[in-house]
Amino acid sequence: MSTTSKAIQRIAALLDDNSFVEIGALVTARATDFNMKPDETPSDGCVTGYGVISGKPVYVYSQDASVLNGTVGEMHAKKITALYDLAMKTGAPVVGLVDSAGLRLQEATDALQAFGSIYGKQAAASGVIPQITAVLGTCGGGLALFPTLTDFTFMEEKNARLFVNAPNALDGNVVTKCDSASATFQSEESGIVDVVADEMTLLGKIRELVGYLPSNNNEGSDVVDCQDDLNRVNPEIEGCVGDTSIALSILADNNDFFEVKAGYARDMVVGFLKLDGVTVGAIANRCEICDEEGKVVEKLDAVLTSQGCDKAADFVNFCDAFDIPVLTLTNVKGYKATLYSEKGIAKAAARLTYAFANATVPKVNVVLGSAMGTAGIAMNSKAIGADLVFAWPKAQIGTMEGRLAAKILYEGQGADVINEKAAQYDALQVSAGSAARRGYVDRIVEAADTRKYVISAFEMLFTKSEDRPVKKHGTV
Repeated sequence: MSTTSKAIQRIAALLDDNSFVEIGALVTARATDFNMKPDETPSDGCVTGYGVISGKPVYVYSQDASVLNGTVGEMHAKKITALYDLAMKTGAPVVGLVDSAGLRLQEATDALQAFGSIYGKQAAASGVIPQITAVLGTCGGGLALFPTLTDFTFMEEKNARLFVNAPNALDGNVVTKCDSASATFQSEESGIVDVVADEMTLLGKIRELVGYLPSNNNEGSDVVDCQDDLNRVNPEIEGCVGDTSIALSILADNNDFFEVKAGYARDMVVGFLKLDGVTVGAIANRCEICDEEGKVVEKLDAVLTSQGCDKAADFVNFCDAFDIPVLTLTNVKGYKATLYSEKGIAKAAARLTYAFANATVPKVNVVLGSAMGTAGIAMNSKAIGADLVFAWPKAQIGTMEGRLAAKILYEGQGADVINEKAAQYDALQVSAGSAARRGYVDRIVEAADTRKYVISAFEMLFTKSEDRPVKKHGTV
């Protein structure tokens, strides 16, 4: 194998300097059917081995498109499955760098079996070790299951292709009409891709993500020394009720927030941050999108959507599998009300509710704005198992806003009566204070002090242990 091959160069850029140890370098294809040349096939088109990222052991495979177009055959797959076996035995993440024309047609059923063997290993490893896939070239057909069976998918922004059916194979579509294999489509429309960037930035982002993750499901949340002030006061966070991605950056140690799936279901923010050096998974409603200067460039409804619920539920399930504590920032007034949304919102909201209720990791909720109706309940409320719930002083928690309630309760009465009763309803039934009096909020905190209270909560919950009824698994 040439040390200058792109597959090797990608691994070198991903791992710490001089840390990569290649294994299986002498493996070659043995099939010669259908005029497949009996020439040497270096590493059978897939470089495999291990190394470290910021000192953390990882296993990596990198497909080499210069050898048989990086196609997956019997020996190619055996190298990847052997890598998974080592990763499972030692409890370390697997990173796959995908660049392949897909199934090796010359090997027919052997190649099909090869695909299936990799699927099986990925399924077995799910929830045991973190799995990350980067699509750096072509990833089509059955190969598209490789990234979707893993936890996080990264995709090169210009030349990478991810698809089950090519765009031109879709009825009524051509690539110029809708490039469904592009990074833009797969990140913004399908929600498969977590991060899109140029190749070198992408590899750097994978390194960054690995720094937040535990190596396996027995290790617990990743912990590093915290250099930030644990009692840092942030008055500016009060203006971030709308764009909670900014609020999470403010709360995070050193203001570092790693957002995933940023282009998909933008009404819901998910990602990782460190609090006192401990990795925490964050889920937050968002109703505004701000530019780099903090100006609002887009407004969204403060509602739950099907896509947002699914995005958040998947993220909560990942955090729970790897013992990563969960923080939610809640600001939601109901559910999206459209015919299209109605087709899936009930099931999606149920999945989100189940994910929070089923998770046994430490769970902290901060109500920044509204937590209205059952949409507010679904967002990690006390009712479904949040360990601690904080609320900002102006937060509203209840069935509906006072004005709507007054119109229903005092229908037909004058505007003065409606206004008076609305104010009374807001004070008695919808305020953070009224929720706290009933035990649904544990403490009302000033927005500027949110960081220190959240850190304190997670420190208190660090030794949390909670069991669920014995069962094989849930069905929601």
